[in-house]
Amino acid sequence: MTQTNNRLFDEMARLMNDAAGVAQGVRREFDTLFRAQAERILRELDVVQREEFEAVKEMARLAREENEALKARIEALEAKGGKKAKVETAAEPPSTPPLGK
Repeated sequence: MTQTNNRLFDEMARLMNDAAGVAQGVRREFDTLFRAQAERILRELDVVQREEFEAVKEMARLAREENEALKARIEALEAKGGKKAKVETAAEPPSTPPLGK
């Protein structure tokens, strides 16, 4: 009778191992199907990937910095040009003799 009990327990343990293996396989299959479905939905929604978002974010930061630098250059040139314009308008134009004299 000891032999029967051991064989019965061995058989139950083997069935439980097989069931656990099947359950893991089902889970892997479910994960794969779920991931594929989620990726399909995201593609249809035209959602931006993280890498693309980070790249565009960096490009925008660089463009802002360049824009600020160019703005500072323009302001400096305008200030420099504005001083010359004020000097030119302050000087009196040369007087011309009247035409009839």
